[in-house]
Amino acid sequence: MHDRYPTRLHEAAPMMRRPDPVVWGSVDGPFTADEIHDYSAKGFHIEDGLLTPAQVQECWTEFDRLTGDPDVEASGAVVRESNGDAVRSIFAVHRHSPVIDALARTPRILDRARQILGSEVYIHQSRINAMPGMVGTGFGWHSDFETWHAEDGLPTPRALSVSIALTDNFAFNGGLMLMPGAHRTFVPCVGRTPDDNFRESLQRQRVGVPDDDTVFELGYEHGIEQFTGAAGSALFFDSNSMHGSSNNITPYSRANVFLVFNSVHNAPTAPFAAARHRPTYIADLDTTPLTPLPHTVFA
Repeated sequence: MHDRYPTRLHEAAPMMRRPDPVVWGSVDGPFTADEIHDYSAKGFHIEDGLLTPAQVQECWTEFDRLTGDPDVEASGAVVRESNGDAVRSIFAVHRHSPVIDALARTPRILDRARQILGSEVYIHQSRINAMPGMVGTGFGWHSDFETWHAEDGLPTPRALSVSIALTDNFAFNGGLMLMPGAHRTFVPCVGRTPDDNFRESLQRQRVGVPDDDTVFELGYEHGIEQFTGAAGSALFFDSNSMHGSSNNITPYSRANVFLVFNSVHNAPTAPFAAARHRPTYIADLDTTPLTPLPHTVFA
């Protein structure tokens, strides 16, 4: 397959204008025409109050349960902070939790993904990212699609993430920062993908990230906005959004559920810049379309 997004190169290459659309579907759906327009322009949309306090508590209870589940730990899905035992991420949460699976299939979430991606969708990746108070380390500037293309084999950025706050997301406790409009630019990165790169990259990503000069250029061109909001707020963002977060040195922990929806027409092929696929708990290879579950706690 021809690679329209070459990356992990031997030497630096210029940034390129994204050849694919951002919104693949029509304006008909849960998002209004204005919201679709803004999503296309900025690469993200913030939805306040997507979940009620009771629904947030359901998800938090599952996070707490999964954190102590020895089978989840044994599966490799639990990633801890490099500076201690605090949980950084839990992957494949839709596989380990019927509650999170139901969340992904809730029509008001699922239909938004279908609307933007213009097709049936499946879960490429799910996780809960924890940013524990005082010890949570951030995520450097990056595009998720660069990794999903290089290491998982997604041909195009026909995917999106939904980040749902399980705790209040403040500007000072590691809230996600995004560069509005930078999602239309693909940044080729330099450096060969090491074998089993995921073992390090899930704690600190060194390969597949833009250099400092590129971050400066994109930052001054597009500016930076931040996802903040009360627990239950949600951020829908394009897979090629340039984003990152700072360390959490406050006493206030931050935790968010991430659901990554990929179009069934964008099924993974062989990785474009890695020797083999990452484990399926990180990048699911089951592209069966999600069916809605309208009668759940999240309805």
